[in-house]
Amino acid sequence: MHEKQLLKHIEANLPSLRRSERKVAEFVLANASQVIHMRIVDLAAAVGVSEPTVVRFCRAVDCDGFGAFKLALAQHGTPSPDVTEFELSELDTVRDYAFKVFDSTIGMLKQVRDSMNPDALEIAVEALRKARRVEFYGFGASASVAIDAQHKFFRLQIPSAAHSDPHIQTMAAMSLHAGDVVVAISQSGRSQALLDAMELVRESGAFLIGLAPGATPVARACDLAIHIDVNEQTQDRHTPLPSRIAHLTVIDILAVGVAKMIGPAADLHLSKIDRGLQPLRTEE
Repeated sequence: MHEKQLLKHIEANLPSLRRSERKVAEFVLANASQVIHMRIVDLAAAVGVSEPTVVRFCRAVDCDGFGAFKLALAQHGTPSPDVTEFELSELDTVRDYAFKVFDSTIGMLKQVRDSMNPDALEIAVEALRKARRVEFYGFGASASVAIDAQHKFFRLQIPSAAHSDPHIQTMAAMSLHAGDVVVAISQSGRSQALLDAMELVRESGAFLIGLAPGATPVARACDLAIHIDVNEQTQDRHTPLPSRIAHLTVIDILAVGVAKMIGPAADLHLSKIDRGLQPLRTEE
């Protein structure tokens, strides 16, 4: 449900809401852009109601909890001034299209940032930190994201692997156990080969995290889904794919979270790696 549709839905349902829920609805209608960035405790305090009242309001407008409500509010909503459409012109100079690519990507990253569910990120970080082994699955453009993720977690001394071949994914998934974690990465959320591998992961007892657009088969098939919703234009073959950058950024967030949980030991090990790499770098 798009933001404008959600707000219209809330407005249409005002008469049927309880008095306390109506207070939440009226605050949301007047402050939608601010609510996207608020925690449930912040919204409850601002309205003067309890947190359970906020949850009841969310369910009354067909959202499964506050996180889902904020996601619905943020997704494809009113674009901020930073979000720009990417469109090439025959008259564009190098400077013109360079700025267009940067501005489009920066705007999309901010859009994804604002729709992120911090609770899902926190659960994912904890699961990755405790994992016996972590594997990253992805095809096509998502394969490069998986390889980047494996590199980051390998540096944190977490046994990890990245697989982009369906046969290897199948064998790897069948070799997993409870305590392992798989991160399934998909920019479309609809790759059948990935869904097949995910089914084997579930059968193994491993924990399954998905990075994919919301309301897609990949997101629904995960134990924990981190929704990455990017409105990509496909009509122009020159159009950049900001979802790949968004996926890489979310991987960075997860890696930073895990490093933070590990603490000083992570810093010491990364410093050791950096010193070990110095002889391989030219001084010129």
